[in-house]
Amino acid sequence: MTTQTIGLTTTKAPFIESAQAAGQTFIHQPYELYSDENQETWRQLYARIFPRWERYAHPKFMEGVANLALPADRIPRLEDINKFLSPLSGFVSRAVAGYVPAYVFFDCLRNRQFPTTITIRDRATLDYLPEPDIFHDVAGHVPMHTDRRFSDVLVRFGEVARFAAQRAQSMQGDRHTQLLRLESNIRAMARFFWFTIEFGLMRFGKELKVYGSGLLSSYSEIQHCLESDQVQRFPLQLEWVVNQYFEINHFQELLFIVDSFDHLFALVDQLEDWLAQGRLDNVSGGEPVINETDLNSFLQADLTQ
Repeated sequence: MTTQTIGLTTTKAPFIESAQAAGQTFIHQPYELYSDENQETWRQLYARIFPRWERYAHPKFMEGVANLALPADRIPRLEDINKFLSPLSGFVSRAVAGYVPAYVFFDCLRNRQFPTTITIRDRATLDYLPEPDIFHDVAGHVPMHTDRRFSDVLVRFGEVARFAAQRAQSMQGDRHTQLLRLESNIRAMARFFWFTIEFGLMRFGKELKVYGSGLLSSYSEIQHCLESDQVQRFPLQLEWVVNQYFEINHFQELLFIVDSFDHLFALVDQLEDWLAQGRLDNVSGGEPVINETDLNSFLQADLTQ
C-alpha cells in the first residue's frame, strides 16, 4: 500500500498514530501524504459550503477567506496560510497531532499560535465529525484570525487562562478543594469559548451573522442556526454562559449573541474579573467533563514564560 492511498484521514492516519505514540504534540504537515480522496473531500466540503458562507457568515469572515487566498480545489499548506495570516494579525497556524491539553491550547492563543489539526474527515462523514479536522480548523477558524480585533480576543482569552493557572497554583487549602475550584474554572472557560468562538452569533446591522467556527464549518448547521425555530437565540449574559452545559453530538439548541468584537473583548475582561472574584469557582456541573490531563495542564503550567 502506498502512502498516497493511506492518506491523512481522521482516525485512520498512521503518521498521526506514530506521532502520538512518540508523545509529540506539535508536528509538521506532511503534505505529500494527503491522498486523492483527502483532496476530493476538501473540494466537496468547500464547494457546498461557500454559498452559505456568503449568505450567513459575518463579513469579517469572508474578508478573511479572501485575504488568506483559501484554496477551493486543494487542502491548504499551513506554510502558505501563515504567509498571509501572520502579517495581518501576528497569528500562525501550528500543526498538532491531535488533542492538546486545555492550558497548552489556551496558552498557544496567548502567544498568537493556533493549534491546527492536519487530518481531514472521511468522505462518508462529511456532515458530522466529533473531533476537529483541518476543514474545521482552517476553513472554520482561521479566516476570523485575520481580523486584528478578533485575534486580540483570542490572545486576551489566553491571558485569562494563564491567570487561572496562576490562581490554581497559589490556592490555599486542601487538595480536593483546589481541584474542585480549578475544575469549575476550566469548565466555565470552556463554556465561554464554546458559546463564543465556536458557536457564536453577532449582530451586523439589523441582521444576525455567524462568527463561530463550529457553525462556519458545518454545511447544515450554519443555516439551521439562523433560520430554524428550534434554536433559542439570546443576547449573551455571562452568568448564563458559564453555567450552561453543552453537548457536541447534535445541532445546538441554544446560542448566544454578541453586539460586536469590542463587546466580545469586554466580555473576556469580565470573565477574568469574575475569575478573580471567585465567581467561577462553583459553576453548575455537567458538560463538558474536565479530565485529569486538563487539570494537570493548569497545575503544572510553566508560568515563567
